[in-house]
Parts: sequence; structure tokens; C-alpha cells
Amino acid sequence: MSSGRAIVVGSGPNGLAGAVTLARAGLAVTVFERSEHIGGGAATRELTLSGFHHDVGSAVHPMAVHSEFFRRFGLDQRVELLTPELSYGHALGDAAQKGGATAALAWRDLERTAKGLGPDASTWRRLLWPLAADADRVAEVIGGSFLPPPHLVVALRLGLRGLEQGSQLWNTAFMTDAAPALLTGVIAHTNKRLPALGAAAPGLVLAAFAHARGWPVPRGGSGAITQALVDDLRAHGGRVETGVEIEDIAELADADVVLLDITPRAFAKIAGERLPAPYLAAMRAFRYGDGIAKVDFALSDPVPWAAAELRDAVTIHAGGTRADIARSEGEVASGRLPEHPYLLLSQPTVIDATRAPEGKHVLWAYSHVPAGSEADRTEAITAEIERFAPGFRDTVLASTATSARELELMDPNFIGGDIASGATSTLQLVARPLPRRSPWRTPLPGVYLCGGSTAPGPGVHGQSGWQAARLAVKELHIASSDPLLSTQPI
Repeated sequence: MSSGRAIVVGSGPNGLAGAVTLARAGLAVTVFERSEHIGGGAATRELTLSGFHHDVGSAVHPMAVHSEFFRRFGLDQRVELLTPELSYGHALGDAAQKGGATAALAWRDLERTAKGLGPDASTWRRLLWPLAADADRVAEVIGGSFLPPPHLVVALRLGLRGLEQGSQLWNTAFMTDAAPALLTGVIAHTNKRLPALGAAAPGLVLAAFAHARGWPVPRGGSGAITQALVDDLRAHGGRVETGVEIEDIAELADADVVLLDITPRAFAKIAGERLPAPYLAAMRAFRYGDGIAKVDFALSDPVPWAAAELRDAVTIHAGGTRADIARSEGEVASGRLPEHPYLLLSQPTVIDATRAPEGKHVLWAYSHVPAGSEADRTEAITAEIERFAPGFRDTVLASTATSARELELMDPNFIGGDIASGATSTLQLVARPLPRRSPWRTPLPGVYLCGGSTAPGPGVHGQSGWQAARLAVKELHIASSDPLLSTQPI
């Protein structure tokens, strides 16, 4: 029996996580999605040629196996998650450099990784072993509002390491190029001038997770995660309506609960003067970061990496040494397009042959660009891959470029192409979008925020939607305890 009506705006992972939680609490849930496609960035489609299945946004999912929501939801029982032993690799030197092609490797086995880093083995262990060994508590520390942080000792461990790697001290403990480059490849996910605390802490968490449950990809693509959430929602009476754009909060007035998987800017637009002036000003003041430019490739053959070890890696960072990456990220932060951009790449067909026709491959690649850039970075990305994989051009059957501006048109949560839906500054790590213990609550009764702009921030983890839905269930006295999320029979 329904205990009320809930509306969720946005069908990204957070919106759907909230919808699933509310439906299991007994509400009649409707999800409104402005696009004709569900999932936001967590989607998989044929973007180049028929039979080649590309991830639209997110491609590799450390948080899918570390977030409390997905562990309670039993995602690994609903979706086949393929976890490579080699979590990620880093293209350090190109074939034309003196000494030839080199790579640094982060195995799921931390000790194997450390031994491969030679003189920097002890530094790698010191930085990452305490976090990897306590990965579940680390996930809880970063999975809520941070105010106050749970597991204070774990939070302090992360904070102290973040201070080291987020400051000018970041090189003091390293003796070679390989280890700091390997770590910087992960830290640079945050798209900031380096070093920076707002980049170091999330990067250390992702690097630690690589040595815990690993960095999996779903068989068939990221859309499998979205589909698992939608299937559960429908099994509990919920529905999704696509092609519906909400332009005024008044359109949702007949709902008992409203979850908004949108940015603070969008909330300010649809709610306007209904919000108290200080809160409205805070929504409008929320800052967004630089963007990404993405290219999807359909390939005739695997990428011919000069460093042969990278041919088995599902996730690869390219961009050279720590200094090289810092230089590239600094250029983006200054509003320029780097000649040698930092690249984040995923080659899922290394582990999942279902993503392309037999013998063929897909490659997902992005570089950072200034916010709102309309640049097509196909040539720059291709040339950078060619540095580390001579002959790559000859394997390209087709490619599709998506500029930062086009990403925002595809998903309004990606303002200016910012896939984090908000700058990852130190302040906005703990104030997302406001420094509150329950940042999901808004001044409007029954209305809650979720999404990448809301704590705990970006990533395919479902935490924001789940936390917002739990808060609604508690505050509106819908249920006396958290709704069960497991795969037990309905």
C-alpha cells in the first residue's frame, strides 16, 4: 500500500538510488527525465559504428563496489562486474624518448605494486596501505556530509595524506618519476591546478580503492548499472517518464516528497524567490569547475601501446611525469588548451568482448579543457595516444567527439562540461552545496537535493540520492527504519 507520492527529477545514478529507496519505503514514485535517454552520464550507447557500445559518461566504477548504498543494494548480484587484477596503468615515457617506452602499474595487490616501484615502494605503502586496509571505513568517511566525519582516526589519516599530496610537499618523499606519476594520474581526475588539497584527497581515496575491491567495469557497459536501478524501481511500483523537463517547482506541488538530482544553479532557477534570500544566494554562488572533451573510438585492433604492460590495462592515464601533468592541468586552469594534454582512457574490450564486434575494440578517452570549451579535441587526443602507442591512428575505424559545451547540452548537470557538477575545491569538498550536517535538506518542505553537486559529490555511487531519500523517510515519518535494499524476494 502506498504511503504517499514521490517525484524524482533526474534519472542519473543518484536520482535512481533515491527513487529505489523511496519506492521500497512504500511511496508511489515517478522519475522525470528531461532527455529521451535514462541514466545521465551512466549510460551506454552506439556512438560510432553499429555494434560498438560506448559509455556516454562514466566508464570505470570504483565507487560501485565501495559505496554503502550499492553494497546494501547488492549491485554485484544484479550486474556482472568485471574487476581486472591490474587496476590502472600510467603511460610514463613515450617510444621516442631516451630510454624508450615505460609504464607504471597499479595492481589490485598493493604489495605487488609497491615492489614494482623500486626505491619508492615504502612511500607507496605508507601513503596507501592504511587507507586500502580500511577501505570500508574510508568509504563511510567520504559517503556522507563530512560534518562531522565518521571514523575520526580514518578521516585524520586521509586528511594528513591529503595535506602532503595537496601541497608543495608532494614530491619530498619520492625518489623516482614512476610512483608520483602513477599517483598523479589518479589525483588529476579532479580537473584542477596541481597540487591542491581538493584534488589530493579524492585521488588518494580512488588509489586506495584500487588496492581494495578494485576498479571494475560492468559487463556490457555503464548502462547496466542504470538498468539494474530502473528494474528494481519498476519491480516496486515506480516508473520513469522521459522527455519531461521541470521548469518550475510548482509543477511538483502535489508530491509528498521531491528529490532533485540537479545542480544548485538549476534549483535556484526553478525555485527562485520561493527560497529564502540567503539560501538562494548560496545556490547561485556555488562554483563549477573546468570541463572535459571526450572522444570515443571504434578500433580494428587493440591499442598498440609501446609499453606492452598497458595492453592488459582497462584503465590508463597518459600524460608523462608528475611535472608534465601538473603543467598540463595548469594550462587548463589558465584557460588554455594544452598541446600535450593529460588523458584518462578506458579500453573495456580488454576484459569485456561484448562491447564490440568480434575482434574489434572500443576506446573511451577524455582530456581536460577550459569550462564551456567548444573545441573538438580529436586530433590532440589522437596525437597524444600516438606518442605512447605508435600506429594507433591505423587502428581507428571511426570516432565521435563531444566537446565540453556539447556535454552540458546532453546533461545540464555538467555545467561547462564539468562532469563533477561542481568545483572540487577544499571548501566545496565539505560544503556541497552548503556546510551542513544534512546538506540534502532544502528550505522547502518535502524537497531534497541530490546529485553530484550535493554531498558526497561526484561519482557513480548513489550515495547522495540514498542519503536524501533516507532523510525524507525519517523526517516525514514515512517509515521507522531505513528501507531494505537487498535482492531478497519482493
